[in-house]
Amino acid sequence: MSSPDCRLYLITPPRIDDLAAFGHVLAKALDAGDVAALQIRLKDADDEVIAATVDALMPIAQARGVAVILNDRPDLAAKLGCDGVHVGQDDMPYARARKLVGPDRMVGVTCHDSRHLAMEAAEAGADYVAFGAFFPTSTKEAKTRAEPEVLSIWQETMETPCVAIGGITVATARELARAGADFLAVSAGVWSFGDGPAAAVKAFNAEIAAGVAERG
Repeated sequence: MSSPDCRLYLITPPRIDDLAAFGHVLAKALDAGDVAALQIRLKDADDEVIAATVDALMPIAQARGVAVILNDRPDLAAKLGCDGVHVGQDDMPYARARKLVGPDRMVGVTCHDSRHLAMEAAEAGADYVAFGAFFPTSTKEAKTRAEPEVLSIWQETMETPCVAIGGITVATARELARAGADFLAVSAGVWSFGDGPAAAVKAFNAEIAAGVAERG
């Protein structure tokens, strides 16, 4: 997930009822513009559902050079061959996640609005830290609100990539890219976009490029 400046990081919808249909939608979205990663995030799903989803979506993403990150479950990420795992502060410590996935897979860590938590994660070896939520989101109940300034300060002081997450839309993407995000993690902002997910990816990439160009 190396980043030239700022890239899109997709998160699946919280529920996928028709994997085959969603696979077609995903393929079109990934073909529409640059996407760095796809996080498969299925809260409260059983292991069989998660495995079936990874089996269906991972080939689509990896064939297009998109890293597949599994949310919450480093054990399954390793077992299913995902490129990495994302863990929250309430899931498990970074060290435990790293032990489960091994040295060659990515481990990203939710850090809310806390530079302290992010510095701890980065110093421990996390591949990226995630700040948020930046805006109200219907995907999950946000415990914290982060301000764009945290991205700017992080970019100036740390080398570990940072991900902005939480309620990000095409209308707010430029601001966060300008502030210093290395990746914008988006779910509903793509899947619920009025003109469809493929159009959303195009629009996000245009706004990200504009925001990067405006960085001081």
